Amino acid sequence: MPTDPRSHRAGDVLAAVSQSGATVSFFDAATDRLLGTVEVPAEPHELCFDPTERLLWCTTAYRSGYYNAHTGHRTEVTVIDADSRRIVEVIDLAPEHGPHGLALDPARRRLYVSVEASADRPGGVVVIDTATRRPIGRIDTDAPGPHWFAVSPDGRTGFATNKEAPFVSVVDLDRGVLTAKVEVPGSEGLAVSPDNVHAYVAAPYLGFAARDDARPGIRVIDARSASVTATLPTEGAVIPVHLTSTGKLLAGEFRSARGPVVGAQLGEQTPGRLTVFSADTHERLGSVDTGLFPLTITSSPDGRLAYVSSVVSSTVDVIDLDTLTPVSRLTLPKLAEPGAHGLAYLPRPRTPPRPPPPP
Repeated sequence: MPTDPRSHRAGDVLAAVSQSGATVSFFDAATDRLLGTVEVPAEPHELCFDPTERLLWCTTAYRSGYYNAHTGHRTEVTVIDADSRRIVEVIDLAPEHGPHGLALDPARRRLYVSVEASADRPGGVVVIDTATRRPIGRIDTDAPGPHWFAVSPDGRTGFATNKEAPFVSVVDLDRGVLTAKVEVPGSEGLAVSPDNVHAYVAAPYLGFAARDDARPGIRVIDARSASVTATLPTEGAVIPVHLTSTGKLLAGEFRSARGPVVGAQLGEQTPGRLTVFSADTHERLGSVDTGLFPLTITSSPDGRLAYVSSVVSSTVDVIDLDTLTPVSRLTLPKLAEPGAHGLAYLPRPRTPPRPPPPP
């Protein structure tokens, strides 16, 4: 009889954002028990865990709402101690605004935060020193709304997806400059292969998904030539993309009664879908239903479990990737607006936790 894939995860924690609830909730990864909740500035979006400092970073993009449908930009990034589950610091990036995507280079102790354009400057990426928790640079991406960002495992190249701009921005992180634009019809989530050879990008942006020349799927980008070499087709428009440690490429598909078009209003969604591909062979391995409007995906370090947050249902589905079957469903607090968003898996500390860093 197969064992529960959660059974050996004692001490591991899953952190999950509630966008409208303005909280980060912490769940026991072995039992799904809620361990605690931290209130953060409204309205939180994405999470990133720094295992070196054992800090959890959380972006706050808008005062309420979501991309292109909000009541104003925010400028903060919240830093949370992962073990004590308390806020260490709220960093104000002003005049930068709309922080969303987060990517960590642990070797160089750099955190990259995507920010939106202002009247006199295109969107870009703010560089933060994770030891001092202070911004040390900014890289332009030449697009109005870079939303997701990923770093190659060697820490030298960054990829920013741009919702409305018809390209993915490629930046040299050593020199801090834009080096290429890879043509895609608007883009969402992304992941980079461990060998630095490929980037996997969800495209088109949901608003373009009804176009005949922009079929939904995952564009495979050759990082060396900065060109699209293949497309992994999906039925619905894809927003989140994640690559597991075992080489499985995970895509969260949006579905509604009206099809994969931006005209579908929140609340009209049908269950989303997690579709799994082999990153090596591009073979479609299978799929499983999720909550309404999957928005973020992460996985356990061993690649056995996927976690899919769905913003409309405000749920997180825990899925066994060996059998592609649901394990459990977590529910996050939700007000009238959308709920579950950013996720981070926090492995238990190998040594007794250090005292929290000073505020």
